[in-house]
Amino acid sequence: MDHILLVEDEQSLARGLQFNLEAEGYKVTWASDGQKALDLLAERSYDLVILDIMLPYHDGFEIAESIRSQSRQIPILFLTARQRMDDRLKGLQLGADDYLTKPFSLDELLLRVRRILERKAWYKENNSPAYRIGAIQIDFDRLKLIKPGGSAIDLTPLEAKALRYLLDHRGKIVSRQELLQKVWNVDPEVETRTVDNFIARLRKYLDDDPSHPQWIKSIRGAGYMIP
Repeated sequence: MDHILLVEDEQSLARGLQFNLEAEGYKVTWASDGQKALDLLAERSYDLVILDIMLPYHDGFEIAESIRSQSRQIPILFLTARQRMDDRLKGLQLGADDYLTKPFSLDELLLRVRRILERKAWYKENNSPAYRIGAIQIDFDRLKLIKPGGSAIDLTPLEAKALRYLLDHRGKIVSRQELLQKVWNVDPEVETRTVDNFIARLRKYLDDDPSHPQWIKSIRGAGYMIP
């Protein structure tokens, strides 16, 4: 049973979400403020953290930073009333796997939760050979990007799946819409800034100068390609 940490200070919303998530078969622990969330995270690991931004004591951005300082592999889904693009981008830059704004469709939330947990389970269940990009090794079993000299960067499951998809289609152009559909499992007609943000993160891992990427090339008007 997947164990979800729900961090939400609005009690009526939290109780409703907990009821519906548990009805889907998940175990749910509720934290009503940022400090309680940090305390719970210090005690054990979770399969998914659903995280509001506006919280007492510590906001959701602080909690996401704390999670990512300890682990790249715990999925984070922001669920918040903060709809501005800079908030969305900040959440994704901090390592969130998804960002959903309130008000929201319960069916959409449950679908996103299911897709995130499916991606996480896929990496647990499927062995894969190590890949290389130049002198960099990507170990998808351990979700690690290993640089020359042995230094390693932990990947989130979503970062790993996006990179794996690009590598599996090496030498071919992959459109943003294709990545949304095959990696995120969402309607390819939705906005594509999420894809661009994830590509920017991967370039920081792979390139000494991400502003002049060597490995993930932008093909104007078409998408991305690893040569």
